[in-house]
Amino acid sequence: MATTQRTTPTVTLTLTERAAVEVRKFMAEEHAAPETAGLRVAVLPGGCSGFRYSLNIEEKPLDDDIVVETGGVRCFVDTFSAQHLNGTVIDFRSNFQESGFAFENPNATGGCGCGSSFTV
Repeated sequence: MATTQRTTPTVTLTLTERAAVEVRKFMAEEHAAPETAGLRVAVLPGGCSGFRYSLNIEEKPLDDDIVVETGGVRCFVDTFSAQHLNGTVIDFRSNFQESGFAFENPNATGGCGCGSSFTV
């Protein structure tokens, strides 16, 4: 009788220093414990291009989450999102026209003007 091993997918995710600073500010405002809490980075169906990004501060990872440490921040990624986020760089931009997190995703084949929706 053969046993099956379940392998956890891996994901490479990078927060720039600017993004990490902003996430740490949000975590401090929400009184999230830095040793257990982290940033949930997810891909959800929706948006004008098919998928949209979602960012939330959470107290701890779920049992099947992939935990990635980047820029001194723990990031929680579910297995569905991992396949769409691998290699993504998350930056924080602030200028006269916009302020917020920006995603550079090598898996996206298209996007829209809002920058928070993409196609794979």
